Formats: sequence, structure tokens, C-alpha cells
Amino acid sequence: LALLSWVLSVILFLINLSHHPRWTQDPSMRERRRQRRTEDTDTTPTSKSAVLRSRSCWGKWLMLPLLMATYLPCEAWGATFTVAVVGPWTCDPMYSKALPDLAARLATARLNKDPYTKKGYWYDYTLVNEDCKTSRALARFTSLEGYGSAFLGPTNPGYCSSAALFAKNWNKPLLSWGCLKPNMEDGQYPTFHRPLPLSSRVLFSMLRYFRWAHVVIVTSEDDLWEATGHELAASLRALGLPVSTVVTMEPDKDGPTKALKRIRELDLVIMCMHSALIGGVAQYQLLTSALNIRMIDRGYVFIPYDTLTYSLPKGTNFNALTNDSLLRKAYDAVLTITMDSGENTFYQSFKDAQEKFEIRTSTPPDQVSPFFGTIYNMIYYMAYAVEKSRLAAGRWVDGETMLESDGGVKFEGFNQHISSDKDGLGMLARYVVLDSDGGDKLYMTHTLEAPHTLGKFGAVKYNGRSIHFAGSSPSTDSRCWFSPYITCGGGRCLNTVFVCVCEFFCLKSLIFDGLSILNQLDVKTPRHSVSGRSYFASTPDSSNVAVFEGDWVWLKRCPNGNTVSSVSNSTKNIFTKLRDMRHENLNLFLGLFLDSGIFGIVTEHCTRGSLEDLLNNEEMRLDWMFKSSLLMDLVRGMKYLHNRNVIHGRLKSRNCVVDGRFVLKVTEYGFNEILSTQSINFDKGRPEDQLWVAPELLRNSKLMKRGTFRGDVYSFAIIMQEVIARCAPFCMLDMPPKEIISKLKSPPPLCRPTVSTDEAPLEVIQVMKQAWSEEPDKRPTFEEIFKQFKSITKGKKTNIIDSMLRMLEQYSTNLEDLIRERTEELEVERKKTDQLLAQMLPRSVCLALKTGKPVKPEHFSEVTLYFSDIVGFTTISALSEPIEVVDLLNDLYTLFDAIIGQHDVYKVETIGDAYMVASGVPNRNGRRHAAEMSNMSLDILHCIGTFKMRHMPDVKVKIRIGLHSGPVVAGVVGLTMPRYCLFGDTVNTASRMESTGLPYRIHVNQSTVDILHELKMGYKIDTRGMTELKGKGVENTFWLVGRAGFDKILPRPPDLTPG
Repeated sequence: LALLSWVLSVILFLINLSHHPRWTQDPSMRERRRQRRTEDTDTTPTSKSAVLRSRSCWGKWLMLPLLMATYLPCEAWGATFTVAVVGPWTCDPMYSKALPDLAARLATARLNKDPYTKKGYWYDYTLVNEDCKTSRALARFTSLEGYGSAFLGPTNPGYCSSAALFAKNWNKPLLSWGCLKPNMEDGQYPTFHRPLPLSSRVLFSMLRYFRWAHVVIVTSEDDLWEATGHELAASLRALGLPVSTVVTMEPDKDGPTKALKRIRELDLVIMCMHSALIGGVAQYQLLTSALNIRMIDRGYVFIPYDTLTYSLPKGTNFNALTNDSLLRKAYDAVLTITMDSGENTFYQSFKDAQEKFEIRTSTPPDQVSPFFGTIYNMIYYMAYAVEKSRLAAGRWVDGETMLESDGGVKFEGFNQHISSDKDGLGMLARYVVLDSDGGDKLYMTHTLEAPHTLGKFGAVKYNGRSIHFAGSSPSTDSRCWFSPYITCGGGRCLNTVFVCVCEFFCLKSLIFDGLSILNQLDVKTPRHSVSGRSYFASTPDSSNVAVFEGDWVWLKRCPNGNTVSSVSNSTKNIFTKLRDMRHENLNLFLGLFLDSGIFGIVTEHCTRGSLEDLLNNEEMRLDWMFKSSLLMDLVRGMKYLHNRNVIHGRLKSRNCVVDGRFVLKVTEYGFNEILSTQSINFDKGRPEDQLWVAPELLRNSKLMKRGTFRGDVYSFAIIMQEVIARCAPFCMLDMPPKEIISKLKSPPPLCRPTVSTDEAPLEVIQVMKQAWSEEPDKRPTFEEIFKQFKSITKGKKTNIIDSMLRMLEQYSTNLEDLIRERTEELEVERKKTDQLLAQMLPRSVCLALKTGKPVKPEHFSEVTLYFSDIVGFTTISALSEPIEVVDLLNDLYTLFDAIIGQHDVYKVETIGDAYMVASGVPNRNGRRHAAEMSNMSLDILHCIGTFKMRHMPDVKVKIRIGLHSGPVVAGVVGLTMPRYCLFGDTVNTASRMESTGLPYRIHVNQSTVDILHELKMGYKIDTRGMTELKGKGVENTFWLVGRAGFDKILPRPPDLTPG
């Protein structure tokens, strides 16, 4: 337009010049006109000259506005692109403190000056407040078509997909960081654009790195956060994670505790609520409640969700942690995932913009939500994408045109460099994992490269700093939860967590000639097969547990060193026989495993483990009823096998498994036959594995390889010894297994276990001795053993479940309540004892004394000490009764004790009206001890201003406070009523600072002042001047009078006279 104005102006100027009389008239005419003017006649000009003058005037008047138009700003003649910024700006402090109006104003102001964007549209914004309720927010959004050229938002994921459909109908771009529904970039939402990586994918990448699959989501009661929690759960479930439940905190004071009690079973908590670091009340209540009920130091990990949407500064002191020791302790269990900052933190960038008067507000940067930067970056990103699309399309940008970008964009965001991928499909943001280490700063432990917007997962990299868990680290889960091609079938086992450390197998079942063979396929193969069955191993090569059609199965591999390439016909025949065996006390044979030369059998997995595991579990009580039931199950199973003419040949307690109903089942039957038909070398095993083998088989390796019916009876007798005595075979013989095997091979003397008649009925012991007879023919068959057992039990059915039911019917009325009551009483008494001991001595000292360890004196290079006493206490005591003095000190020190509980300090002792506190001992806290002590002193001084004595309410209680920093030595003194004492010149100097102080004053030494100045936390210090300290000479001392941000009222001290 500017060029066109210049061209028109030049053309009009030339036209005007061409009609000037100097160029249109001959010389004689010009001479006559000159004479007429000199004669001053009344003759009028010719009509032609009048026309020329009128044309000249018209050209001059037209040139003026055209020339002025070339100097008008772009907004006077360019198209305006208005961004409607939609968000819950009044619903939650996280968004209201983000100052969205200032963020949008700053972004558009800079865009209109940016060399890349100022040549195109003129950018403006409209702030649209989103209703706090999801339903009303959606109704409000339906009327926003005319509010902007594009929409940034909404934030509420509860109606984000519906808003995207409206934007599609309006053909206007919609960019939202709040939409958690996956695959919204497909054709169903052509105008939708996701400016940030999907939050659930960022979480998934981090959870996959640490192998934490089982998570629970806790939300605040706000409709916005509740909708976020449910949408996040759905998104994580779509990625394969077993998100169990979404718990919403109730608004009452017990709401956080109730929510935490509901999620005790899981140790990973995602918090959908406003961060406590920037003023979130709900998250503060949740974390402090977790601290109170001892969840912080028991391996729980809390992950805030909101920090995924903005850049939280790292390595910066957070006032919320500095000023609140409870939150600082609780935040030790929090892992923060946030966008990485650039060279400047958000707070520094905000301060720089204030100093340049780009942001006109007096709000301190640390009082602004970092979401300010996200709003700024989103508007800037949208403008760059619009400009790139405009240049590519050559026309006004609509919803679909904006997505037709031919490449990514790059620009400097608010406090970091921003770029998008090569297809312009979303911002590439690097995320970091931050940990507090129990302090008031967040340190980077891991980095997470940006997950691709359309589904790729970012790589997590260790940054060299380990995560400090408040308690033990959370338990890990199977890798199968994080593979899109493997389905996990049941989560964590009831008794054992099977940890996977190798690659996964994806197997399928092929059926031919009645034989099932399980072989490995490529991981990317779809989960289907000829038979319609599928098999996915979810454990490493070293484990024997896998998942088969959603159920746990047991995989028994052939001995190492043997390679199998195919299955023989003889093995197929044996498999047919084994597959057809069905008995309650036989473990079901499922098929054969064959892959890459690895061969084995697949059977059902029993959750209680083997009989050997059950016997070794000392917590499991086994009376004779239980033992006889287990032995009877074993007899039934072996009787069925022998009647079917099947020799076990490998019978031992570890080949007997127990299911969830405590039913014993025989497993690995027929395994020796399969090894023989496959020509696999027979492995005798270690000497301890041969303790169940009959002596005649030990002497004949060929017979041992095949097994015998009588040999199975001998093995049963050894299992009887294990069950009756509840110990390993031959445990009562003080001999190594190798020597026992040697004696079994070469009798006499006869080597057998010895079992006391007190441990089982005499008849049972006689059956056991018959079964391990040296002469195989004298051993009874399982049919005979079964009859003898029935005779011993007098025909009664020995079933563990029946026994358990009878016990439950007997004790169900009061047993559970009695156990719970006794456990709670024991826990209460233990807590009382620990609390009493912790009030007398530091926790580290208590632990050492309880374990009987000596407590050695410890040197602390720098601590800060506090001394205070009551001014005029002697006079008050003289005017009061002794009981009134006790009440006075008790009320005062109770007030002081409540205050010190909010700071990282340790109460050393009280002597009369003197009160001594230390920081930096016994828990070292760097140089923060001076700040902790100063904050505590200011709080005490504030409270003492309103304190009143019960018996003398009109008399004000005045105290003197003295602080000093320096080295001390700490140790426990005495055996009777031991005390934790501090020694050193620092103690003496701190006492002198108090005694030379003044009422309502905090007297501070030079050493403490130097530390406070170094911390740069805004402490207000006045110089007192040179002061005489007893035994120390004259030193320059100071008064601590306040701190930046400390708005509590302090009592007015008496006026100071000069000198």
C-alpha cells in the first residue's frame, strides 16, 4: 500500500507539472500575461488558464493525503489477527496469578515489533474467562465465534474435544495445551493444533524410565482439576498403564487424610491441583497430611501435574519451602517434571521486563505464576505459525491453512528458546526432573527430550545427580506395561513381584497334529495366530514365569547347554498323553515352548509357590491338619499318575506346587520322558538336588534317568519328612549333601532322616519309614499309602479349605477387630515412646541409643544459637506464687515450642527463664541455619507482643533475644537422664549477646549478619554500634528488625538513648 501511494503521488505530480502555463503556452502569450499583471488591469485570465489552475489545486490536495498515508503505521491499513485467550482466569490462583492480560499484552506488543511478524498481520488479543464448571464453560464457548481469528485454549480438558469440533465448524485455528485426548491431530479435528507435547506422554516417558506402572491420581475438589484427573487417567490407560482410580479430595479438613488412606496400596501419586510452591492450598494440605500419617518416609512418591504446563525455575530458593519446614520435609517425596528454562529463569525474565517498563506492575516476580510464560510462548508460537502459513499460502490464514506449514518455527520464548519440529506440528520443549533433596531448592536429576506430539516417546537421560527419596524408593513393575505390543495380565503377583530385566518375547501358538508349540515372533507382529491363541512372555530369560492368555504360567526349561531345533514324533505322542491328564492334584500341562533352540514345558502357575516355599515361610502356621491335607493331596496326585502308568522320576518338594486354595498339585511329571525322546542330555544336578532320589537310582544312572514307580514312593517319603519336621531333607543330620549321597549309595550303615514321634501320629511315621525302605519291593504303592492315610484319618475328608472355613467361622466374629485393636494399641504406645524420646534427644541419637551404639561427640563447623530470657523475671517471681511462676513458664514455653516446630531448629534446653535453641545441629543445613534462626526469632518476638500472664494480665512480658553463629561440639552427657549438650565459645558468646541486649530486641553478632547478607533474603538489620560483651571486649553488634515479606506486627521496643 505504501508503494502504491508513492506511485500515485509521482503520477499526479507529473500531471500537474505538465499542465503548468510555463509548459503549455508560447513565449508571446507569457509576455502578454506578464504585461497585464504589471498594468494591474481588471482583465480576467483566459478560461483555459483557469481550468489549469483548478486542476493544479486538485492535484495538490490529492497528493497531501496520499503522502500522509505512507507514514501511517501498519495497523492503520493492515489486517488485524486477534487471538482469543480462553482460560479459567478467576477459578484457580495458578491462572489468576499468571496475569494473563499482561502476558498477552506483552506478547502482542513484541510481535508487532518483531521483524518477522510485523510485515504481516497486526496482532491483538481478547481475554475470555472460562467458567469454573465444565458444563457452563462449554456453553460459554459456543458463543465465542466472533471473539477472535484463532483460539488459544481451552484449559479444561473436560470439554476440549467438543471445543475443537466447534472450531472445526467455524474453520478457525484452536491451539490448546489442556486437551489430553490422544490422536486429536487426525482428520476428525482438522483445525486443532497441540502446541505442547501431550502431558500423559511426558509422564509415560518418565514412568517408563523408572518402571513405575501402578499409579493413582488425586485431584482437588475443583471441577477443573477433577476433569483433568479423569482425562489424564483415560489417557494413561490408553497408553497401557493400569491407573487404578481417581480420588477427589473432599473439601472438609479431613479430606486430604481420607484421600490418602484410600490410596495406601499404591506408592506413586499424581497430584492434579495447584502446586504448593506457588501457593496451592490443596496440594499443601495433601503433602502435609501425608507427612503427618508417615507416608513421606515410607517410599511414596508424589508427582505434581500442573508443572508439566510451565517452566518452574531450578536452583532457586522457593519461599514456600524456606518459610515452612513442614512443607520442606514433605516436599522431599515430590518429583517435579517441568519444562526446562533457558539461561534466565522465569523470575529473572519477568524482572527484566519490569525494568524495561514492558510490564507495568508492582507485583514481585516470585508472586507471579510461571504460567505467565506459557501464555506468552503460546501466543508467540501461534503468531509465528500464522506468519509462516500466510507466506506459504499467500492469503488470509484460516483454521486448516494454519496447519499446512512447510517447516518448523524458531524464536526466543519468554525465558527459553522455542522451536517446533520439521513439520511444524508442535513445540519441542525439553523437560527436566527436579528433586528438592530435603532443602528449599529444586535440583535437576534427569532430562527428558521432547516427546513428539504425534506419539513418539522422549528419551530420559541421567544428569549425574541421584534422586533423594525420603524413604525407600518405590517398587518397580514389569517392563511389559510400557510396551505397546505386549499385554500384561494381572499386575503384581500376590506374594512375589517378578522383575523383568531383559527383552520381552512375543509368542504365538501353532496347532498341528494335536501338538501345541509356542514359538517366538517379531515384537511388531499383531497379536493373532492360526489357533486364535496368543502367548506373551513378560519375564526375562532367567525367570520361569510368563503370561499366557492373560494368566500367569510356569515355564520349565530344559537343562542349559542343550539346543532343540524341532519336536520329534515321540515327543508329540507323549504330549498327547500328558495333555489329556486331568486331576485336581495335577498341575495342568499347557504345551511346549520352543524358540531359538530353547526348549521347555509350559504349565499352570500356582500363586502360593512350591511346597518348599510354603514350608520355608515361617509366617505360615501349619498344624497337623494342614500338613496331612497337603500330604493327602500329594498321594492322590501320584496315585493318579501311577494308575495311568506314568512315572514321575523327579518328585521333590519344589516340584509340588500350591494354588490359591491351598490345594497341592504335582508338576513336572513326564519331563524325563520328553528329555529322552528329544535326546537331551540328562543332568543329575547338584548333590542337594539328589537328596530325594532313591538309593538304587543313585547307583544306576540309566535307571535314574528313567525313574521307577518304587523310586517315586521313596521320594514321597523324603517329602513326608520335610512336611512333618518342616525342614530340608536330612536336615537333622549334620552332614553336607555330598556326604549324604555317598552314604546312601554305599550302606551300611543305613542313612535316613530321624523324625520325632511328637511331630506326627505314630502311624504316619511308620508309613514314612516303610516308604523309604532300602529294598524297593518292601515299599508300599501309592494305592496302599492312600488306604493307610484314610485309615489314619478315620475316613474324614482332610481339606485345608474346610479347615480354614471352620477356623474362620470360629474366629470371624472378633479376630479381625482384636488384631486391629492390639496392633493400633501397640503402634500408639510405640509412637508415644518414640515421641517422648525424640523430645529429649535428637532422632539420630535416639536411633543410636536404641540399637546400643555409642554416641560420639560431633564437631559442627558452623551453627547459629539462640538465647532468650524474661526481663524482670526476678521481680515477677517475687510477686507471684510458685505455682503461678510454673504456669507462666509452661504457657510461655508451650508457645515457643509451637513456633520452633515450624522451623528447622533444635531446642537444646531451658533453665529457669532462659530458652536455648540451635539450628544446623544435629541436622546440618548448609548456611541456612542463620535464616532459620532469624525467622524463628521474628515469630517469637511477634507472639510475645500479645502474650499475657494468667495471674498478671496487665503486666507485659518482655524478652531479650541474642543470636550468634560459629562452631560447636555436640554430644550426649550422662547415663541417667542423658542430655544432648553443646560446647564451645560460640555458646558463651550467644549468651552474652542475650544478656547485653534490650527488651523486645533481637541482638545479632557480626558473624550472623555476614551470613544473612550472603543469603540475600531481604533481612532488615540496623547497626547498634560498639557494645561491651563480658569476657569478650568491645564488638560491633546489630539489631535484627524484620525481613522482606514479613508482615507480622512486632512489639515496639523502648527508645534507645545515645550511647
